[in-house]
Amino acid sequence: MSDTGRRRRSRRFAPLSGYDSIEGMNRQAVLYALASAALFGLSTPAAKLLVGSVHPVVLGGLLYCGAGGGVALLRRLLPAGVLGAPEVTLTRAQLPWLAGAIGFGGVLGPVLLMVGLSHTGAAARRCC
Repeated sequence: MSDTGRRRRSRRFAPLSGYDSIEGMNRQAVLYALASAALFGLSTPAAKLLVGSVHPVVLGGLLYCGAGGGVALLRRLLPAGVLGAPEVTLTRAQLPWLAGAIGFGGVLGPVLLMVGLSHTGAAARRCC
């Protein structure tokens, strides 16, 4: 491969975050991301256990109420500097996108997940 091809390829696959290596990353943020991914992964098998005794729509709502309670607890326990997210004002042009994210990701998504779990056959349920 020519030198020009290497330069072009390295720019194309350059890290988007601005970090040159893993050493420059915020390890605490990575641990929070891994913990949240693990908890999210545990929610589906836990929901499969409950989906027979609780209506899927109620279970989807409880799933997100639990997530909201967890975020509220973290905001109370952790100092504001740890979270570090500044308050940002929404513009009118962003409101439809926010409404879509809430409607599809916060309402329709969990309900469809629970309805899908309630209609899953016994062979698929055995895997988790």
